[in-house]
Amino acid sequence: MAGANLIYGAGMIESGVAFDFGQLVMDNEFARMIKHAVMGVPVDDELLGVDDIAEVGPFGDFLSLASTLKFMRGQSQPKLIDRRVREDWAAAGGKDLHQRALEEARRILATHVPETLPEEVVLEIRRIVDAADAAAEGSAHCT
Repeated sequence: MAGANLIYGAGMIESGVAFDFGQLVMDNEFARMIKHAVMGVPVDDELLGVDDIAEVGPFGDFLSLASTLKFMRGQSQPKLIDRRVREDWAAAGGKDLHQRALEEARRILATHVPETLPEEVVLEIRRIVDAADAAAEGSAHCT
């Protein structure tokens, strides 16, 4: 992707003036899909379906092959993007992406329990903050 290796601004809207938890969840999904794409596509005879193509031939049915199902699962599997046909999507409530993302954000906020940092990490962070505070205090007295 043109050498870009940084995605930032997740959750930001209105030129970064406001933050939206639904947008953050959507941006996370988009970043996951981009990561999947930039990892590249493996190419070998099995993934290309060389034997299946030879066996089925032109205009044959590839959808019923076990290999089609097997390799389809290796494609990007979004959690929020709904790829059903419109009729099925509407029958299931017709929620748009932002609605589903807000629901997921609310679920995460209600249920997530962050992992506790190891004590040595907490102490190192405290040391860094204290050193930065001391440096800032020292530079304030120099002016």
